[in-house]
Amino acid sequence: MEHTAERVTLARLPSGVEIETTVHTYDGSSDGPTVYAQAAQHGREINGTEVLRRIHDRLTGGEWELAGQLIAVPVADPLTFDRVSYTTPEQLDSVNPNMNRVWPGDSEGSVHERMAARLWEYVEDADAVLDLHTGSPDMLTHVVFTEGHEASRSLAEAFGTDLLLSEEAGEDADEEWAARDFGGKLRVAAAREGVPTITPELAHNKQLVEDAVETGVTGTVNALRHLGLLDGEPEPNGECVVARNHLGRVTADESGLFRADPDRSVGERVDAGERVGTLYDPTTFGVFQEVETDRAGILYALTQEATVSGGSSLVNVALVREE
Repeated sequence: MEHTAERVTLARLPSGVEIETTVHTYDGSSDGPTVYAQAAQHGREINGTEVLRRIHDRLTGGEWELAGQLIAVPVADPLTFDRVSYTTPEQLDSVNPNMNRVWPGDSEGSVHERMAARLWEYVEDADAVLDLHTGSPDMLTHVVFTEGHEASRSLAEAFGTDLLLSEEAGEDADEEWAARDFGGKLRVAAAREGVPTITPELAHNKQLVEDAVETGVTGTVNALRHLGLLDGEPEPNGECVVARNHLGRVTADESGLFRADPDRSVGERVDAGERVGTLYDPTTFGVFQEVETDRAGILYALTQEATVSGGSSLVNVALVREE
């Protein structure tokens, strides 16, 4: 196997400073498919970066024989990575602050569009894509794939985790999906072009969480085995319950303080109408909202950030499709 690491310019800042990242290429000793993997598209989501480092160590250490090619970008968005942030400041990209809303990008567009367009050059030639993300501290580790894209679903099943979330896209999705520009996600754009793509969400942001990283390493190896880059069969990596997201979302009726009930935890099964916390006025102590689940399913997100604004998401329940 041959490994190269190339510094690639994604775009330029107003001062002329180039925004660069490192692209690792691992060429196997035999023919096979090409897989593109990236992490830290949102800069505070770092567990995927650690996953790619551990994969790198095993590949370059001679632990595995690789067939085909793996292209890995451990820091897809250096701008947000340096700020430990989810989006880029308005001064740098006032049009598209979130890089994961502009794929496949535009080489003559805003800063994030140019960055995405440069990385898209690798995506469009790939046979599959792993877009490694990290959920909040309030979210269960899971993998998202596009509803109806069977190759992406098979890739998600191979990767594993306890929860696999299918997301409807385009005309099949609800109004909020389009309003939030979800059509510009890397996963959606790549699947639209026929490239199987998944988005693993690996536990907490801003922290290297060992369980999540190991789940990500096992899942990435499973994906490479599933696609034929590595020998062997995928190994168990969670229960792999298939559910739907962007359905059971309970929001705050008012701005205030939210206290999640301490006996609640992500991953548990819930019925509709179960209490999960209380939203109250911090100045008068009056209760704004007894927060309850809106449907039966898996509680996969429960906010622990107490200060919330009206309309903020407090609870997410995934609707179980298949056990």
